[in-house]
Amino acid sequence: MRLLVITDAWYPQVNGVVRTVSRLADELRAMGVTVSVIGPHLFRTIPCPTYPEIRLSVLPYRRLRRLIGAFGPDAIHIVTEGPLGLAARRWAIRNGRCFTSSFHTRFPEYIRARSGLPTRVPYGFLRWFHGAAALTLVPTPSMLGELSDRGFRHLECWTRGVDTDRFSPDSAGHDWQALYGVPGPYMLYVGRVAIEKNLTAFLDLDLPGTKIVVGDGPDRADLAARYPGVVFTGYKEGADLAASYAASDVFVFPSLTDTFGLVILEALSCGLPVAAFDVTGPRDILPRGVSPLGAIGPDLRAGILAALNGDRAACRAHAARFSWNACARMFLDAVVRAQGVSVPR
Repeated sequence: MRLLVITDAWYPQVNGVVRTVSRLADELRAMGVTVSVIGPHLFRTIPCPTYPEIRLSVLPYRRLRRLIGAFGPDAIHIVTEGPLGLAARRWAIRNGRCFTSSFHTRFPEYIRARSGLPTRVPYGFLRWFHGAAALTLVPTPSMLGELSDRGFRHLECWTRGVDTDRFSPDSAGHDWQALYGVPGPYMLYVGRVAIEKNLTAFLDLDLPGTKIVVGDGPDRADLAARYPGVVFTGYKEGADLAASYAASDVFVFPSLTDTFGLVILEALSCGLPVAAFDVTGPRDILPRGVSPLGAIGPDLRAGILAALNGDRAACRAHAARFSWNACARMFLDAVVRAQGVSVPR
């Protein structure tokens, strides 16, 4: 099988979409699928307004059409709703080709957080975009229910995975005290440093120990100036990232807008209990309330304090249930079934 994956999110971007697509491609290739990923790296790009590390392809249709023709795909999957996703959707409909899509990001909520604009119009665009797909894959049951209520059709769940070898309690942990001269307990956030991640809900809390933020983004400089007692490390990856999880005491996930939260699985895989709000993503991975895995509920401070008593072995065992191989097989099954569905014009 020759599978073409088209995505506006690709390296050198660092986010959950890139990690998911990259690992998915690796797993599918190991199964014998020929996978090609078309991303912004193959086109002329400009920086995204307010988010310059994200590059947007400029007028990609003609080159994309040639790339699709040269590869000759049996199946096409569109990951994102940006310029490349729009061009791929246009090509598929013009040529009567079935395609699948996936919903990764709550762009309407991100737009509202940055501009104050209501979500109705952006959700109308997303409903139109995915309405032409034979199947739209969503990461969690709660996200599927929410999109169904908004009028999206042909939805199916597609979960995520974690590399339990890379993210392990045995990862050589950092010594936060030695590195930064700060006391424990250590409460860790990993992800983009941006307004839509609701970081101030965590950073404003009066808590014992030290808050540590791993990642970068458009709001890092501002938040670092506002919260001088917080450690901002910048991006980390690979063994360095795993060591950050392993050295910490609680993983804090304050976001209200994520569709899944791969970092939750990475933290659990390193034996790190999680504190989060009861929203899509956390509620699909963890039991509600206080458990050995952490705490999910409306009071983030109480959740963090409760998660300090979590069971690191239980966290690790729970993460082991989420494998990238199962994720890839679920994806491949959906894509193969979708090939028999005609594309509406």
